[in-house]
Amino acid sequence: MLTILFDGVAYGMLLFILAVGLAVTMGLMNFINLAHGAFAMVGGYITVLLMQRLDVPFLLCLPIAFAGAALLGAVLERTLYRPLYNKPHLDQVLFSIGLVFMAVAAVDYYVGSSQQIIHLPAWLKGRTEIGSLGMGHYRLFIIAVCAALTVGLQFILTRTRFGSRLRASVDDQRVAAGLGINVNVVFLSTFAFGSGLAGLGGALGAEVLGLDPSFPLKFMIYFLIVVAVGGTSSITGPLLAALLLGIADVAGKYYIPKMGAFIVYALMIAILLWRPNGLFVRQGGK
Repeated sequence: MLTILFDGVAYGMLLFILAVGLAVTMGLMNFINLAHGAFAMVGGYITVLLMQRLDVPFLLCLPIAFAGAALLGAVLERTLYRPLYNKPHLDQVLFSIGLVFMAVAAVDYYVGSSQQIIHLPAWLKGRTEIGSLGMGHYRLFIIAVCAALTVGLQFILTRTRFGSRLRASVDDQRVAAGLGINVNVVFLSTFAFGSGLAGLGGALGAEVLGLDPSFPLKFMIYFLIVVAVGGTSSITGPLLAALLLGIADVAGKYYIPKMGAFIVYALMIAILLWRPNGLFVRQGGK
């Protein structure tokens, strides 16, 4: 039981890092970016290709995956996403879905459709048993990294000048610009950082979730569940939603494997019936 809980927490923390960038763009920037999973796939493939073809150490691949996905996010935000900020949400959905299929086709053409294998360092392959609790070293590593990122992200958004500027830019762009805030730079930085987090999540999740060109399509619904259940007005909501989703998914597959994803969807429906706007909603938010 404790092992299942541990694995569920590790899975949930990974889902949170993968989905938190989407929560930021939807909640703070009011943009529905369903191509978010494509940035995670980019981070995963950067890690796999660097390790397979250039023998780059795994730990060094993680910041490179973050930087690569962030750079791609910055370029696309400046060239493709920015003109759609004031468009209807349906236009944003159709545009980002189109990007997903383009990314899937491009990766399938240039890299191939086979499942990618990632070879972890020896110190991450072991397992520690403490009584009835079995802790895989790699999942323990994922929990530690994701916990540190969560604390850092919460600090940035709530305690720094950049976080204040971001919230001001979202609440009223014209007033924020009148106060001397460069709204375009704030949105560019936010989008790039969210994309980088997705890339880092893809790099961390390549071994746990598997990696192939269909990755953005397979996990898109999980990202949306985290955002919908957790709400988009804080970091706490998506974190709690991701943990609930991870524990429910792992426990459901262990105890009731024939039910498949039914447990996850039933939990999502129950929570949304109870709190239609998500677990955490900012009072007075837009």
